Amino acid sequence: MMQGPLLSAPVGTQILNAAAASADTWCGKNYMSSLPPMPPGGNFPIPAESNDPLLAFQCVPAIRPYLAEDTSAAVLIDSAIVYYEIANARTIYLDSGPVSEDELEVNINLDGNTLGTATIPLNATAYEIPFSLQGIQPQTSPYNLSCEATYNSMGQTPQAFSATASLYVLPNPPSGAVTKMDYRSGALLARPATGGSGNFEPVFPIGFYTQFDGHLSTDLSLVDELKAQGFTIIHPVPTFSNMTAFLDVVDRMQEVGLYLIIVPNLLLWYTADEPDGTSDPLSATINAYDLIHDLDGYHPVSLVLNCQDYYWTNYTAGADIVMQDTYMIGNNVSFSSEWDTVCTPDYGDCGCDNCVSIPAGDSQAVPPNSTLPPGPVPANSGIGSYFNIADRVSSFKNRLEVMGWQRTKAVWTVPQAFGESQYWTRLPTGEEWVVQSIMGINHGALGVVPWVDPTSDDIKASASAFAKSLPNITPFLFDAQSALRRTNYCRWWN
Repeated sequence: MMQGPLLSAPVGTQILNAAAASADTWCGKNYMSSLPPMPPGGNFPIPAESNDPLLAFQCVPAIRPYLAEDTSAAVLIDSAIVYYEIANARTIYLDSGPVSEDELEVNINLDGNTLGTATIPLNATAYEIPFSLQGIQPQTSPYNLSCEATYNSMGQTPQAFSATASLYVLPNPPSGAVTKMDYRSGALLARPATGGSGNFEPVFPIGFYTQFDGHLSTDLSLVDELKAQGFTIIHPVPTFSNMTAFLDVVDRMQEVGLYLIIVPNLLLWYTADEPDGTSDPLSATINAYDLIHDLDGYHPVSLVLNCQDYYWTNYTAGADIVMQDTYMIGNNVSFSSEWDTVCTPDYGDCGCDNCVSIPAGDSQAVPPNSTLPPGPVPANSGIGSYFNIADRVSSFKNRLEVMGWQRTKAVWTVPQAFGESQYWTRLPTGEEWVVQSIMGINHGALGVVPWVDPTSDDIKASASAFAKSLPNITPFLFDAQSALRRTNYCRWWN
């Protein structure tokens, strides 16, 4: 965001108090003009290429968590043929025929007992093998699933592949909400936020980080207004100096049916705000994650990263949902107005880490409200491209695949809804806000949480129209195959 680390739930200040590292760096880079350039390190390693085909065999439960009330479940199998050394990828000796005609014999086992078997094609994506939960006792610790695959090629000894996964079958909670993750699509599944009974349904989270003190705390009708505007969540921003008002807001949100990234009608936990920017201890997010799951286990954990590529794996390990906040409107992404330095991969802070300018000479990409005269963009303009958002979300998704996390973690996007401070000379327009959101979603983001409300009337009107359009396309966005069919298409409503 625009400030130091924050924890959205009150529990964070009590049990998740991992202090941020204090240094004159951002994303590991010196940014003050008195300091020299310094390679930050922490880059995500590019996987090595393979001349031979590799089978990236993976399995995960379809849902996390299952509950005692559930009677049936499924395991998802991915059997991608790749030519990069990504997680659990092993050499496979293929027959000479088309890969699409090849098959794997798959067995799913739990504690030595077979839960399910199937014959699946190579290059399958989220192939479901159903099984019964009967006889699997609910417990707070996960079960260890074992997935075995055999490939029978002509004239070759059968080739064996294996993978493991954690299966969560939890006791029904005595009270409070439960949020499940659908690993087929990355969607969140929740019962109605009002707290009443109902089925678990997909929720597309859209709603602002919202200042509590001086805003939500002073006007309870804002909750009703946000609900009427089509938003599904509110992310309250500390501090919470008036706890009576805070509890009133929480109660009212539950009454109107808005989810919180906070308790008690909890959708998910939020543990870290740009820990990569402030160089928090590399173990901080996973320590917080493990503690939360020891204490709760019924809700996913989220955080937001600001850096383009700085110890991404370490910080992302501590989240089920990783958000990115690429802010490139109203600031010079090449030269820091705050620190009077250039911004490079080794130096500087322009408010948008490693962001690139619109290419010189591009006459089609000048944002509205630009201070530039009409015509082609001059060299070294510093005007950020919207493709910084697309690239950031796509790179996060690609890294999840390399790590073998593409099913168990999801990416959300944080559009810029602020300006006229620090690096950013102006607010985005409402149209620019929509473009930011669409660029994120079209590249795989499954939630939109803008920073910050209060914002301009223009942004709020566009965000409301956008939020009201989402129910029409949510089935497509949460289709496990839809990511293969997405494009940068921006006409979502008339």
